[in-house]
Amino acid sequence: MLKKLRSPLYLALLIPALLALTDFVAPLDHVYRNIHAKLGGKSSAESIVVVTFSNAFEVADDSGKSTAVGSRDLALVLEKLALQMPQRVVVDSPVAFGVDREGDSALASAFLKLHPDAIVVVRSKKNNTLALESRAEDFAIPADNQIPGAKVALSAWGTNFIDYGVASRYSIDLGGRRYPTLPAELAGVQTGPQDRFQADYLLDIDSIPHLSAGKFLKGDYPPGLLTGRTVIVNSTGVATPLGLFGRGRVHPLALDLAGYQSLRKPFAFDLGHYLLLGVVWLLVNCASRRERRRQKFLFYGLAVGAAVFAPAVLFGIGLSVEPSAAMLCLMIYGAARLWQLRMRKIKHTSEAGLPNLLALSAQPVEVGHDVIVAVIARYEEILATLPKDLHGECARQIARRLSVGSGIETIYKGEGGHFAWTEEARPLEMQLNHLEGLRALFAAPLQIGSHTFDTNIHFGLDRNEGIDAPTRVNSALASANDALASGRAIELFEAARLAEAPWELSLHARIDEGLRNGEIWLAYQAQWDMKRGLACGAEALVRWNHPTRGPIAPDAFILQAERAGRIDALTYWVLEEAITATLTLNGSVPPFHMSVNLSAQMVDKPSLVSNFVEIVRRRGIDPRLLTIEVTETSSVRNRPAAVQNLSQLRAMGFRLSIDDFGTGEASLAYLADLPSDELKLDRRFVSRILTHDREAKIVQSTIHLAHALGQTVVAEGIEDQPTYQALVRLGCDVGQGYFLGRPQPFAEFQRFLLKMGQRRFGSV
Repeated sequence: MLKKLRSPLYLALLIPALLALTDFVAPLDHVYRNIHAKLGGKSSAESIVVVTFSNAFEVADDSGKSTAVGSRDLALVLEKLALQMPQRVVVDSPVAFGVDREGDSALASAFLKLHPDAIVVVRSKKNNTLALESRAEDFAIPADNQIPGAKVALSAWGTNFIDYGVASRYSIDLGGRRYPTLPAELAGVQTGPQDRFQADYLLDIDSIPHLSAGKFLKGDYPPGLLTGRTVIVNSTGVATPLGLFGRGRVHPLALDLAGYQSLRKPFAFDLGHYLLLGVVWLLVNCASRRERRRQKFLFYGLAVGAAVFAPAVLFGIGLSVEPSAAMLCLMIYGAARLWQLRMRKIKHTSEAGLPNLLALSAQPVEVGHDVIVAVIARYEEILATLPKDLHGECARQIARRLSVGSGIETIYKGEGGHFAWTEEARPLEMQLNHLEGLRALFAAPLQIGSHTFDTNIHFGLDRNEGIDAPTRVNSALASANDALASGRAIELFEAARLAEAPWELSLHARIDEGLRNGEIWLAYQAQWDMKRGLACGAEALVRWNHPTRGPIAPDAFILQAERAGRIDALTYWVLEEAITATLTLNGSVPPFHMSVNLSAQMVDKPSLVSNFVEIVRRRGIDPRLLTIEVTETSSVRNRPAAVQNLSQLRAMGFRLSIDDFGTGEASLAYLADLPSDELKLDRRFVSRILTHDREAKIVQSTIHLAHALGQTVVAEGIEDQPTYQALVRLGCDVGQGYFLGRPQPFAEFQRFLLKMGQRRFGSV
C-alpha cells in the first residue's frame, strides 16, 4: 500500500486533495478566474441603471475612507427619481444624518414616496466578513425613522488571499434580525441549496448604463432610461475597493451586481475542488493503464480538457468548480512521469549493455582529448533485417572493432547507429589518418548470427578545447551526421562553425522577427520587352538587412531557411508582397507581370496548389500576371508529384519559368518534363556572348529551341549595352540585369519606371 501511495498516480491525487483543504491552491484558482474573466463571453444586467455622484465602479481616492452624501442632495435625487416610475430604487450611499435637519426630513419624505420600492444598502466595514461571525457593529444601519418605508439590504463579501471577492450569503443575522444581502434582494431569492453563492465575474460592468447625479437633475439623459428599471443611487469612495476577476480593484457595488447576475442563472451551487479532481484523476488513471499510445493520448487529452474547460462551461449555468486541485494533479503527475522517464533514460544503458551518450556527456572531457563519434550507414536497415534478440550483438560487434582499432576500452552507444569515445589528441593529419585506418577495419563484413552485412562508417571529430562535454559530444554528433549526409569519411567540427551555430539554429525565430520589423524586404528588378523597349514585368527578390550582421546574401539565408523548414512561410510571404506590388502597378497601365521564385523543397508538397489557389482567390488577382520561377529539382523527393503540381498551377493561369536554364538540373530533360512558358538563360552564358563564340552559339540555339517550343526567353545578367544589343539581334524576348535596372525597394522601383517614361526604356 505504501509503495502504491508513492507512485506518481496516487501522489497526484493525494497531494492536491490535502492542499485543497488549505489556501495553498488559491493562487491557481485566482489565475484561472482572471484568465476566464478576460477571455470568456461577457453577460450584462439590462434591467439596472446606476445614478452616481461619481464614476460608478471606481473609488474616489486610494485611502478608502467613507464620504457621506448630504441628505438634502440625496432627497432631491430621490424626489425626481420617483417621477420616472422606476421598478425600484436602491440607495447605495451613506448619508450624513443630523447635519441638516431639513434635509433629513426631506429625505424621509422621499423614502415614503418610494415605498415599498426603496432599498437602502449597508456595507460591511470589514473584508472577508464570511470568515467571521457577523456582528452588529460591522454594519451602520440607519434608524427606521431616517429611512421610513425602505428595506435594508446588506453587502458583505468573502474574499481570497488578495481581497478579490469570491462569495456572499443570501442573508445575514444581526442581533436576532435577519437582513437579506443586496444580490439576493435584487434577484428576489431568499435561500438556495447552499448558504452562499459566488459572483458572476463574467458580468460586463461597463455595459450597465450609468449617469451622474448632476446630469440626472438637469434631465440630460435619454427619455425612458429609468422607467421600469432598478435604479441604484451610488456614491463612490464609500468603501474599500475589492477585486473583481478580470477587472481589478472596483467599487463593491460591482461585486453585488455580479452576485445578482449569478443568482439569475439556473443554478447557484459551488461544487468545490474534489469532484473535478476525481474526474481528472480517473481519466489519468485510465490513460496510465492503456498500452496503445493513441488511447493514452486520448485519455490524457480528456483529462487536460476537463481541468481547463469544464469549469468554464459549468460556470455558464451557475455551477462553480475550483480547478486548482485538478490542475495540480496534472502538474504533479506530468512532472513525476517526466522525471521517471528521464531517470530511466539516464540510468539504463542500451540493450547492448554499452553505456549511452548521456553517460559520456555527464563526465568532463580530459584536457588534450578529442571527442569522436562514428555513425554506421544504414544502421536502422541492418536492425530491421535482424531478429530483435540479435540487435545487441550487432552493436557489441561494432563497438569491439572500434575499441580494438582505437585502443579505447569504453565505447558509448547512441541511437541510430552512433558510437562515441574520447581519446588523446594527435596532430590533425595523424588523427585523420588514424580514423581512415579505423574505416579499413570495417571493410570486412559483419557476421551477426547467420546474417552478413557490408558496413560503411563515417566519423565526426570535435577538437574544441575548453567547452563543456555535452556541447562537444553534440558537436561531434552533428559532424558525424554531416559526414554521413555528404558521403565524406570524416567531418571536423571547427570552432568557427560552433560560433555560427546559434545563428543558424535560431534562424526560424530570426526570420519571423525580420519579417515583422522590416529587416526582410522585397527588391524588384525590372524585366524589359527587348522588341518594344518597354518594361513588361519585374522579378521579386527577397533581401535581408540585419542590424548587426549587415546585408545577408540571399543564397545563404534561403539555404538555411530550407534547412530550418521555414522556406514555406517565407515563400508565401514573398507571394503576398509581390501580389500587392503587382496590383498597384497594374492599376494604371496593365498588364505588368511579376515573377516569384519557388524553392525545390516546395514543388512536390500536396498543399502547394491549394495554398496558391487560396492566396490568389483572396487577393483577387489574375494568375496570368504571376510567373513562377523553378530551378534545381535534384533535391525533390517526389518528382512526379512536383511535375503534377506545376502543371496544375500552369493550367490555372500561372506562367511557369525554368530558371537558370543550362545549369544543374535545368537541362533538356527538365524542359521535356515541365510544360513551361518561359526559359531564363543563366548569366554565366549571357555574360560571355561577346567574348566567346561557343557561348554565343549556345545562347542562339537555346533561343531558337525555346521559340520552336512556344517559349519566351528571358536573359538575366545583362550588364552593358553591347550585350543587350547582341541579345536583341539574337532574337531574345525579355532582358534583365543591372544595365536595365538594379533590384530596388518598391517605392524606388515605381519612381524608376516613371523616370524611364511610362515604362519605356527608350533607345538602348
